[in-house]
Formats: sequence, C-alpha cells, structure tokens
Amino acid sequence: MGDQTVVGGPSVGTPGRDGAVVDLHHDDGTPPYDVRWSDTGRTSVFFPGPDAHVRHLHSGVEVSHRMQQ
Repeated sequence: MGDQTVVGGPSVGTPGRDGAVVDLHHDDGTPPYDVRWSDTGRTSVFFPGPDAHVRHLHSGVEVSHRMQQ
C-alpha cells in the first residue's frame, strides 16, 4: 500500500491515468489492488495489464507489473 499505479493511455495521444494503491486483496501483494484514481477520486478494484506500472514511492523505483509476477 502507498505505491502509485500508472496506466498508459488507451491510444496514442490519449493521456493515461494514475492512482494510489489503498488496499491489497492478498497478503503477498499480488493483484488485484484497490486503487484511488487521481483524476476522479474514486476507488476501484484494479487488475493491472501489460501497460500498467507500479511506482514504489518509498524507494523511487518503478517496476512494470510483468516483472512482479
């Protein structure tokens, strides 16, 4: 929790979105995550796809979701 999720836009020229991971569904930190989106303030269950990255804010490291599996 406390990490940032960054998702690429759905098409070229369309902005992506980001949000804060506010809760985990599994003790080992695997998806899905509850994410509060910065553009809407809403929280939803999020299953990261290949265009999603997790930015670990406490360490300054950005990791693609595929690397975590």
